[in-house]
Amino acid sequence: MLKERIDIETIDGQLFEIKVIEPDDSKPASFTHYLHNHKNGVSQFYKNDALSFVKQILKKEYPNEQITQEFAEEALQYLIFDFNKSVPFPAPEKPKFKFIDLFAGIGGFRLAFQNLEGKCVFTSEWDKYSKQTYKANFGEIPFGDITRIETKNYIPDNFDVLCAGFPCQAFSIAGRRGGFEDTRGTLFFDVAEIIKKKQPKAIFLENVKGLRNHDKGKTLATILNVLREDLNYYVPEPQIINAKEFGVPQNRERIFIVGFRQDLGITDFQYPEPTKENTVLDDILEQEEVSVKYYLSTTYLQTLKNHRARHESKGNGFGYEIIPNDGTANAVVCGGMGRERNLVYDDRLTNFKPITNITGKVNREGIRKMTPREWARLQGFPDDFKIVVSDAQAYKQFGNSVAVPAIQATAEKIIEKLNCE
Repeated sequence: MLKERIDIETIDGQLFEIKVIEPDDSKPASFTHYLHNHKNGVSQFYKNDALSFVKQILKKEYPNEQITQEFAEEALQYLIFDFNKSVPFPAPEKPKFKFIDLFAGIGGFRLAFQNLEGKCVFTSEWDKYSKQTYKANFGEIPFGDITRIETKNYIPDNFDVLCAGFPCQAFSIAGRRGGFEDTRGTLFFDVAEIIKKKQPKAIFLENVKGLRNHDKGKTLATILNVLREDLNYYVPEPQIINAKEFGVPQNRERIFIVGFRQDLGITDFQYPEPTKENTVLDDILEQEEVSVKYYLSTTYLQTLKNHRARHESKGNGFGYEIIPNDGTANAVVCGGMGRERNLVYDDRLTNFKPITNITGKVNREGIRKMTPREWARLQGFPDDFKIVVSDAQAYKQFGNSVAVPAIQATAEKIIEKLNCE
């Protein structure tokens, strides 16, 4: 059985822990969501489970005491007091709007919208390691599988913007109109279902550039048809946005889909213009010597060279790449190739003794992988964003994330439109 550990610290520093919690147990998520929303009407969606979770903690800590409802509520207030002082990236004191964060990953959307004084009132993410990073930075445990009715039932009413970086899937639309029902069995269907029920003022969806041509264009056509015709949203033509045009040295193209509820009367929308900020790889590289573990072994490096030579002999451009300090990184993505196509030269290494099991010796050419922190910077995450997982998980998380500055520039345009109408 998969197990999770949830730590909760009270104001006197005493540590409570629940050592075994089912991964789909919504109580820890409800608890942290309540702490974030105890001052607004959204708290009603989480309070019962939050109190139940607190009682569970107290019963374990004080097995001989009778835990009353009043005692649990008092304990919950103490936890709120402590919690508000300890969140690395807290919500704004006086938020101007509310949003929800679906397929949240490690919180790229959340950072962007919080920077614009938005309040996140619901979060969903199924990956347990991403949940760890999210909790460490926002003090909130995301709810799990958004395809489950039980999870959807926790989504509050009356939020302004729905954000979702949903995975791309093909739809079975042969011989049909490509409407709402045709998306069943896909994750977009769950997004559409939430939009249909909750009717947010605006939606902001993000996906890989390939969505435009996925299944010969049928997938995107179905998505737009559902949003425009079935759900009655004004959706301008989606746009491909490149992160490198918004202040980070990464060539990362993603498709953005923005929409507004028709009754708002919004009939035009302009995606953000690229900033004039010119950044290069050197702007995000570590200032100090990095660990030898990031340097390639001679055997690994030779394998990469042989691999590229084989492809070049066939006329292909596939293979590893070393990014110059004055250059722009390729897109950071999951898998080894995301790292192999973003190697750097760094001749500052002084200790060549391996600290991991490698075949061969550490190369003397100064060729290394970027560090997870460098990947975080390529995605626009601040340096005080906590990385609390292994390197392998961190590469995966930042590779899967959104580029925060590009999201924020687009989000700003959305909020401006909502405020001016």
